[in-house]
Amino acid sequence: MLNIKRLSLEDARKLIRGAARKATAMGVPMCIAVTDESGNLIAFERMDGAKILSVDLSADKAFTAAVSKRPTHEYNEICQPGNLVFGIHTSSKGRFSTVGGGYPVSVRGTVVGAIGVSGGTAEQDMVCAGAALKAFAKK
Repeated sequence: MLNIKRLSLEDARKLIRGAARKATAMGVPMCIAVTDESGNLIAFERMDGAKILSVDLSADKAFTAAVSKRPTHEYNEICQPGNLVFGIHTSSKGRFSTVGGGYPVSVRGTVVGAIGVSGGTAEQDMVCAGAALKAFAKK
């Protein structure tokens, strides 16, 4: 029997609040998705004015970070023509995102979920996701 650790709905809401606070301070409306450890959506928020493209992209970033157990920007750096990992972005029916802004959420070394943020530049998305992780760590 497996004992699976995963984020609760309240954990997901805490992550979303952390990202939204930072996005508001930056003046950049974001879409924020939180998934469980398998990449299935737990919670989502689309801030007023957030881009329509960012709805699916934020969820795809969270999915990727959860299933790969690493930040999406790391794949962006290595998913280049000629590298052995090139083409991974076509996996999972195209949901695998190499755009920065997706991070796994770990508790005591175990990935329990992930967050994906989209709406600004990749760098802004990464900053907001990082703020969410800091807010979550202050449990």
